[in-house]
Amino acid sequence: MSKRKRAAILISGRGSNMAALIDAARRYGFPAEISLVLSNRPDAGGLAFAAANGIATAIVDHKAFESRDAFDAAIGKILESTRIEIICLAGFMRVLTDPFVQKWNGRIINIHPSLLPEFKGLDTHARALAAGAKVHGCTVHFVVPELDAGPVILQAEVPVKEGDDEATLGKRVLTEEHRIYPLALKMLAEGKVRLEGDRVVKS
Repeated sequence: MSKRKRAAILISGRGSNMAALIDAARRYGFPAEISLVLSNRPDAGGLAFAAANGIATAIVDHKAFESRDAFDAAIGKILESTRIEIICLAGFMRVLTDPFVQKWNGRIINIHPSLLPEFKGLDTHARALAAGAKVHGCTVHFVVPELDAGPVILQAEVPVKEGDDEATLGKRVLTEEHRIYPLALKMLAEGKVRLEGDRVVKS
């Protein structure tokens, strides 16, 4: 098997998508290894899960920095020192600076709980319900400087059912997130998907 790509997961909370990626990377033949879990919050629940699974963790508290540039620079140093090749954002609640994103162009991906370009930003399930959407879902996309606007790698749809609330709809979407995010990382690590300009090329 060819050398596995070294991936880092950036989190701010419990990291359920992080756990799905870690579980997938354990499987024989998976082309990426989770080499680092980094959080901007010292109390992020996902850090304990990562550590319990033998994965290196790092905390870069955004409150300790005077600017976003300084915060991103600190993250960048850690990623470089651990020889990271791919970044996966998993509930990372910080907007990364344009220079950081451009440096990692084509090597940084995110999972978003809507069928982009619908419902960018926060509270996606509530907004889908308020809009009377019949179909909702999730998207894995390349990260670009504009928030939630990067080219789509994979999407998964779920039905919006009669009587759904945020919790029931969110649970259905989360199941699909846990399925497609590892698949997207696998495709990227294998070179079966890449970013060319502003479009995704699959092979």
